[in-house]
Amino acid sequence: MLLKYLFIITLVILFVPPVRRFVFYLLVGRQLVKQQKQQADIRGSRREGEIKVDARPNNGKDSRYTGGEYVDYEEVK
Repeated sequence: MLLKYLFIITLVILFVPPVRRFVFYLLVGRQLVKQQKQQADIRGSRREGEIKVDARPNNGKDSRYTGGEYVDYEEVK
């Protein structure tokens, strides 16, 4: 009798998409949403595509370093 109910519940979960989505949400969804919010908080208020460049600290030493090599690039539209 119990095995029969477990079999029916398993079939419903496997073949009924709304039930499957609900079960997935119960098992994984809440943790996934929590992780996404945590990542959004870490990124702060930066918008997508925004670039942040930290300036090289000037520590008072005279350096012979004048820059890097020229890198050719191709603009992608």
